[in-house]
Amino acid sequence: MEQRNDEQLKELVRQKYAEIALQDKDTNAASCCGSGCCSTEVYNIMSEDYSTLEGYNADADLGLGCGLPTEVARMKEGDTVIDLGSGAGNDCFIARSVVGISGKVIGIDFTDAMINKARENAEKLGFNNVEFRFGDIEKMPVTANKADVVVSNCVLNLVPNKYNVLKEIFRVLKPGGHFSISDIVLVGQLPDKIRHTAEMYAGCISGAVQKSEYMGYISEIGFSNIAMVKEKQITVPDDILSEYLTADEINDFKQSGTGIFSITVYAEKPTACCEPGCC
Repeated sequence: MEQRNDEQLKELVRQKYAEIALQDKDTNAASCCGSGCCSTEVYNIMSEDYSTLEGYNADADLGLGCGLPTEVARMKEGDTVIDLGSGAGNDCFIARSVVGISGKVIGIDFTDAMINKARENAEKLGFNNVEFRFGDIEKMPVTANKADVVVSNCVLNLVPNKYNVLKEIFRVLKPGGHFSISDIVLVGQLPDKIRHTAEMYAGCISGAVQKSEYMGYISEIGFSNIAMVKEKQITVPDDILSEYLTADEINDFKQSGTGIFSITVYAEKPTACCEPGCC
């Protein structure tokens, strides 16, 4: 992949996820975030099993996640929840089962096909307090201090400027609100042939940043009570790696100590300070 700027990377992801919206769950779950580099070695590379969670809807589950952020999101009845990269709506519908009819769920996605699919699913379910908005999560179509909770599942790794997204999360959260995000991060360096490959960028891996950098962003922006709720190592099967690396290069990669991890992170926006001179 030649060096691309941020807008070219976004367009790459938009085009790929428009295709993914039309794929079935089995195809997506056997690939890297649905990227198309499907494996016969394992069924489920990254995604977790949602099917036992209340609110789960099979039509909305495209098998694209890398965690269960809603499970640890501490949502409650009446909350306003924003889901970043909402896809076909799975996390939104699970959130709605918690916040109830008195709450509100807003899904944001920048792929028309995903927005259309999510809206169709919401209409079939008869949910009038689940809304899907077209937009870039670096510039959310949401007013400041709107959300009690922000969730996202395997999406920030697809965004070139992750710092901007985290700043936007801080902006849209109410003081005292919090986020729960599942994502892909790295420890160590990926081989150049993977890092520069478009398919692996759209597949969540080559767009991931170092875990220390990711956690540093969250702290620098001003979030508090930051916690790594879950972490698991992702193993990319040889039949996917062989699309990009020789056998010797695959062996070198495995011996390099580089790790690809799915993490779920929780953090809070501090409560507003109102007394003069205290901020």
